[in-house]
Amino acid sequence: MKKRTKIWLSVLMVVVVLVFGSWLFLRSQIYQPSSTAMQTADQATVTKASLNFSTKLTSRPNVIFYPGALVEPASYSIWAKKLNTAGYPVTIVKFPMDLAVLAPNKANAVRNKTRPDYVIGGHSLGGVMASRYAKTHQKNLKGVFFLASYPDQKGNLRKMNQPVLSVTASRDGVLNWSAYRKAKQWLPGDTMYKSIKGGNHAGFGSYGKQKGDRPATISNARQQQEIAHTLISWLQTIK
Repeated sequence: MKKRTKIWLSVLMVVVVLVFGSWLFLRSQIYQPSSTAMQTADQATVTKASLNFSTKLTSRPNVIFYPGALVEPASYSIWAKKLNTAGYPVTIVKFPMDLAVLAPNKANAVRNKTRPDYVIGGHSLGGVMASRYAKTHQKNLKGVFFLASYPDQKGNLRKMNQPVLSVTASRDGVLNWSAYRKAKQWLPGDTMYKSIKGGNHAGFGSYGKQKGDRPATISNARQQQEIAHTLISWLQTIK
């Protein structure tokens, strides 16, 4: 075997090892749903693209949700099921490596053709990607919501006519509050703001502690209930 060929094979093997090692590392960093969230997720219809809490009601928009970075979709099933019980279909999108940034237009794969009206939202980085999708897919869009998140310039919704909701938590230690305040320039002037007192960043799902977060002073069950109540109240204002 020629020396050059051996060198290229060696380089290839190093690249493969690095890629595989990076993949294993990322997988080890993914936040897993709590047992309560997993039990609730069992009530959803699971596909390769999403978790779906469906309803027979056809007059309400489909709620499409982008999870936060490195958070398993089932982690959001508790408040999603509460929305579903109130009559709203909810679709929690699955992403490669649990990173919405790798497939920001994934909502295309889960849009319900028989129920074209939809609202879209996301948690943390998922909200950033959801706003980008909303900006370029406004047909049948009925609203956008952010959970501990905000749009960037690529997701500028300033001129959007549909309602927008922004929900934060007072004990959030992960959200970049400076960037959050600055990003208000990309939101409509009539955006609704809600703060959950005592809640934290990880509490927008149910997956335990998150690195950099502050301890919540309310239970996860309480924060899940407040998220659901806030979203349902907002959804009820959408025509």
